[in-house]
Order: sequence, then structure tokens, then C-alpha cells
Amino acid sequence: MKYYMDTVLPYSFEESRKKVIEALGEEGFGVLTEIDLQATFKKKLNVDFRKYTILGACNPHFAHHALVQEEKIGTMLPCNIIIQELGAEKVEVAAVDPQASMQAINNPTLIQLAGQVKEKLQRVISGL
Repeated sequence: MKYYMDTVLPYSFEESRKKVIEALGEEGFGVLTEIDLQATFKKKLNVDFRKYTILGACNPHFAHHALVQEEKIGTMLPCNIIIQELGAEKVEVAAVDPQASMQAINNPTLIQLAGQVKEKLQRVISGL
């Protein structure tokens, strides 16, 4: 099973980032974390790396329901979305497939919930 959903956008990195955050908001997600790997690798390793950002997105409604079902599910939250520059005006956006993540958990309610989150993330990716 593929563990992510992805698309390639014909925009600048920053424009793509803004579009992703806006699309996530339209599906009820907020961005809790933003990790700039390019800056982190430069600072910590003195290594040059392409523009690559990891967004930690959370839909509070679904997160709450998941935590009620399984108290340790927070180890798998938030949903990660990556934005990486592939070239000039070519940016890949990929989101985790929550159903793939939930395969390790034997809880049918969580698997159903993950399916609903996957639909929302798929709309985000497809709508970009």
C-alpha cells in the first residue's frame, strides 16, 4: 500500500506552501508545526539541501475522536504534509495516508476515522 498521496505543482515554493496551508484550512486542518529542513540541515550539519518543509496538520475534530478511541494515537499525530522543491516552478506536495498509518492498530473505528481524514487530505492534494 502506498503510504502517501502526492501531486506536483507548477508554482514557486512559497506560493505552493501558501496554497497548501489555505487548502488545509478549507478542510478544517490547522498547521501546528512547520519544519524547514533546508535551514535545519544548514544550521546543524552545514549541509546544503533543497527547499523541503514538513507541515504538521491537525483537524481538531478528528484528532479528538481518535484520542477518545486510542489514548496513544497521539504518537501518530499530526498528519504530515511535505512540500519540496524539485526544480524551478516545480514543487511536490505529499501527504501521509492515514489509513496506511493505522494498519498497525486493531481498531475498526480508528480505521474508519482514518478513511474520513484520508478523504479530506485527498481533496487537499487533488484541489491544488
